[in-house]
Amino acid sequence: MQIDLNADLGEGCGNDEALLALISSANVACGWHAGDAATMLRTVKWAIEKGVAIGAHPSFPDRENFGRTEMQRDPEAVYADVLYQIGALASMVRALGGQLHHVKPHGALYNQAARDPALAEAIVRAVRDFDSDLVFFGLAGSKMIDVARQAGLRVKEEVFADRGYNADGSLVKRGTPGALHEDEEVALNQTLTMVREQRVRAIDGSWVPIRAETVCLHGDGAHALAFARRIRERLGAEGIAVRAGA
Repeated sequence: MQIDLNADLGEGCGNDEALLALISSANVACGWHAGDAATMLRTVKWAIEKGVAIGAHPSFPDRENFGRTEMQRDPEAVYADVLYQIGALASMVRALGGQLHHVKPHGALYNQAARDPALAEAIVRAVRDFDSDLVFFGLAGSKMIDVARQAGLRVKEEVFADRGYNADGSLVKRGTPGALHEDEEVALNQTLTMVREQRVRAIDGSWVPIRAETVCLHGDGAHALAFARRIRERLGAEGIAVRAGA
């Protein structure tokens, strides 16, 4: 058994180089919610050195709120936004001799696209038009996964180690009770259950079927690095290999 571990990097949290030794896929901020050109280039360099798959992590234009503010933007504007950000990161990956592997939307863009097919279509179209060989990372079981599949893209259904789930498979909204698992043991056990059993316990106590193909470890928490080490050790002890895969 194997699983992909991904983390959102290039966001100025200071753990990036160390985290890259523990994960298999990196989603690099493209400057619209966090990061800048120098940070992008440095993160790409480290990822290439460590053999980690590199992905673009595009956002709404919202540096003030770390890309977490919902926006009502015209789909054509979102198409241009995403295409621009993918292109910026891809140029750095290419210049350093690497190859862009995937795209994962960030924050509010991700969460809105998970339930809004029109927004998902704009994002997916930008990914496909830039490079149809790129893998699309999206919330497991969501609308954007359906849209990406219909567009002919390869997908990876993403689950979250430390986030709470609703009974419909959506994430509990940040800032509300149950949104984040502060207890590392709870997050570890949730991760192992999702990977091994392909299901997750929702906040109402029900079991929700879930397809876990890549697990997101947040890189911006106070204990992000320590938790990444723990989950990597636990997966190894359970005989689960950590690989990016195709």
